[in-house]
Amino acid sequence: MFPTDILSILDARSFSSPWFWLALLAVWTYSGRRMVGIPVDVLAHAAAALRKKPGADSAEVFALLDWMSLTVPRWQIGARSAAVLSGLICFGVSALAVLGFRYGLEMAQALTLILLPQAVLLALRFRLAGQLHWVLEAAHLGQPAPEAATEALRRINRYRLVYAIISVLAVVATTLWASLWLLLHPNGL
Repeated sequence: MFPTDILSILDARSFSSPWFWLALLAVWTYSGRRMVGIPVDVLAHAAAALRKKPGADSAEVFALLDWMSLTVPRWQIGARSAAVLSGLICFGVSALAVLGFRYGLEMAQALTLILLPQAVLLALRFRLAGQLHWVLEAAHLGQPAPEAATEALRRINRYRLVYAIISVLAVVATTLWASLWLLLHPNGL
């Protein structure tokens, strides 16, 4: 496969394709289903249990802490791995952005509009996992389970708010850019 073949794939029609919009919907729906691997319903049940009995131990609180102890260590990476991952992601998104917005390749623009906010959210997920790691450590060292769960829910809910803001802004920006692109290139040229 020659470089011109790769560029012709990246120049495929995206914004007028229903597949692009389905992919955009799928990406944002899937990325919002779990917060650092913890299902949203586990978070909701733990929050409801803590509202009902603020200082009491409950099965929902322990379920949240169990999920955290299973999923948070999977998000822990070392400094070198983080640097390599950051470099690769920045290179990939930057290359797509240059191909899309400098050279006018529609597919590269579409991929940039999907992947750039997802890269930002990935960095925020790693940050959240680091914060939740310390909450788990405090729980292992004797902090009461309801207090640890309350702190975890506070941090996760803050991330969920940022996620919601970024997702709305990203979808609106993608829609506006796609509309502008289709107005300026009605026949795909």
